[in-house]
Amino acid sequence: MKKKLMSVLLAAAMVASLTACGSGNLPPAPAAEDVAEQATDAPAADVAEAEATPTNADTNILRINLASEPDYLDPALNSSVDGGCLAVNSFAGLYTYDESGALIPDLADGMPEVSADGTTYTVKMIDSVWSNGDPLTAQDFVYSWNRVIDEATAADYAYLFDVFVAKSDGTLAVETPDDHTLVMQLQAPCPYFNDLLAFPTFFPVHQASVEAANPDGDVPGKWAQEAGFVCNGAYTLQEWNHDESMVYVKNPNYHAADTVTMDELHFMLSADDTAIYAAYNSGDVDYIDTLPNDEIASLNGINPEFGILPQLGTYYVCFNVNDPMFDGKTEEEAANMRKAMSYLIDRQFIVENIGQTGQEAADAFIPAGMSDGNGGEFKAGVSYYDATKTGADMVEDAKALLEQAGYSFTDNGDGTYTVDPAINMTYLTNDGTGHIKIAESIQQDFEALGIKIEIKSEDWNVFLEDRKNGNFTVAREGWIADYNDPINMLEIFASESGNNDAQLGKGTPVSSSPKWDEYDKMIDEIRYDTDLAHRVETMHKAEDMLMNTGAIIPIYYYNDVYMQKSNVSGIYATVFGMKYFMHAVKN
Repeated sequence: MKKKLMSVLLAAAMVASLTACGSGNLPPAPAAEDVAEQATDAPAADVAEAEATPTNADTNILRINLASEPDYLDPALNSSVDGGCLAVNSFAGLYTYDESGALIPDLADGMPEVSADGTTYTVKMIDSVWSNGDPLTAQDFVYSWNRVIDEATAADYAYLFDVFVAKSDGTLAVETPDDHTLVMQLQAPCPYFNDLLAFPTFFPVHQASVEAANPDGDVPGKWAQEAGFVCNGAYTLQEWNHDESMVYVKNPNYHAADTVTMDELHFMLSADDTAIYAAYNSGDVDYIDTLPNDEIASLNGINPEFGILPQLGTYYVCFNVNDPMFDGKTEEEAANMRKAMSYLIDRQFIVENIGQTGQEAADAFIPAGMSDGNGGEFKAGVSYYDATKTGADMVEDAKALLEQAGYSFTDNGDGTYTVDPAINMTYLTNDGTGHIKIAESIQQDFEALGIKIEIKSEDWNVFLEDRKNGNFTVAREGWIADYNDPINMLEIFASESGNNDAQLGKGTPVSSSPKWDEYDKMIDEIRYDTDLAHRVETMHKAEDMLMNTGAIIPIYYYNDVYMQKSNVSGIYATVFGMKYFMHAVKN
């Protein structure tokens, strides 16, 4: 899922030992004196500042900042982490994750029954209702899933349903023998299918509400664009002051309402990390997962309210392969241009001086710690360059690649070069001091070969749409895995994918745009391959092909920073970036 992602600032490394469904249960912050003992090298003044920040007295209200205005609240249309977090707290699917990261039933009455050949899944459902009291049935799932794959919906994640058998009319092969039973036919065994059923795109939506709000079908998400829409999760959206705040209240019709501890969730909508941090320090907000980049060094290992969570994902830079900058080049020359710029980026500087939370510089797109689906770690032994050496140590390597692409250089005599013809581009990012600092670091790295970039920052929703539509040359990106299988990282770049910002196999190609039919065929093969060892081989070939385009430039492997008040506990998060607030306790 795009860490599109939230305006969450920085994140990082997955260690090789990280387990598939690992989760972070966020405990109450330790006492300040405990932190002082742990940070014996910290100056006394820093330790003093590490004492708990002011709290508010609203013990039944949890005050949160995750990001600015969400792009979509419709789970069929959302593809961002912040939107996903809102979805898991306001919708319920067949399955969910508990505090330990284990997959557990939600609306399902137990785990699926699976046929001997692994292609038929049967799920029994518990009795439940929508927030307006309407009964929720198996047919609601059938409607919701077919809505996702309907071209009129234009859902970025429609491709996730390609694992299903399609009927002759194009709908999914899902039967409902009764109101509480779903029988699903898959094209082939799918090792991650249970996790798909816990993913927000697979959540049900209320058909009557969707169709009443938009009878012509021209604005698919209209039903969830204002407060008061029907849902079925722990909370309903009561108030929405756009670009300012949201108020969610406990849903009395939620099937597990007796386990929900907070009466209300109040969300501050902002991407201004300075304002967010000030609100936190004043006691107006209880939980944040972004903060000014310059504050990290004074918090990490010192402040008892600062924490780091593991995540399974990659922060990267993306080129639009159809950009006119590459027109007139061969496919190989354009790839060499992009690879050269990748070599110029000093990843170690970024993780040590900007990230500052133990990030691992990325030398491949598939993150460290991801399973290969066949009992091993996918990344083991895979490296496309030495990520500890990119930057100054690889300037000559980058120069050689650009020369192969038709560029010449003049030595400036100061360790830098002037490139001919000139290379100028705009680097697109969203707000956030961490993102801007990374852009500035890359800007400086590119100057070694005379490459000029202008940094352009856009509001969140504009930024998302410009990337999706290919209105950029190079942009900051990130992807947090939706489930623990490499296909999730690879399939976002299939031609059909709504998450394929690189425009590989899409849009209006230029002369150098990569031919992408072979990649699409590999993605299909991976989805339906029953030989797991062969499937792993094909996934490695697909990553090789992706990295060979140079369009995807991994920077580091994600983790997630947060701050949580000392009187708050019970919030938990998965390595997939989802945060669950319904069991929080605030003293």
